[in-house]
Amino acid sequence: MTRRIRGLGRGRKTRRTLERGGTGIALRLNTALGGWAGVRITPMFGRWGYFVGETLFACFPVREKEHDLWIRLRPDEQRRALAAGARPHRRFGGRGWIELNVESPDDVTSVLGWLRRACRAAGAE
Repeated sequence: MTRRIRGLGRGRKTRRTLERGGTGIALRLNTALGGWAGVRITPMFGRWGYFVGETLFACFPVREKEHDLWIRLRPDEQRRALAAGARPHRRFGGRGWIELNVESPDDVTSVLGWLRRACRAAGAE
């Protein structure tokens, strides 16, 4: 048996939700975005982080009870999203971040356009 290097004893088990790649709406988003070229999905701070290279372009909660998708857009795209009904992120609105509620499979298909724009913008940086 290989001994862990960090700390004593056994390590914490990975939550089943993380092993499965999410549940509910998060699983649908992860499946859709996981098929895009250059996109890396990783859990971070209770949210699924969506990256292109080292640039975070969106994140969604791991917990099934939460539904707020955060997306980082270029300033012109952010203005269009806000006009279309998105709301500015409560802390990072000035940096191009928006929030959208994603509660149903229909919502997933409607936000994929914004996610694709954010992914392209992140890849261009």
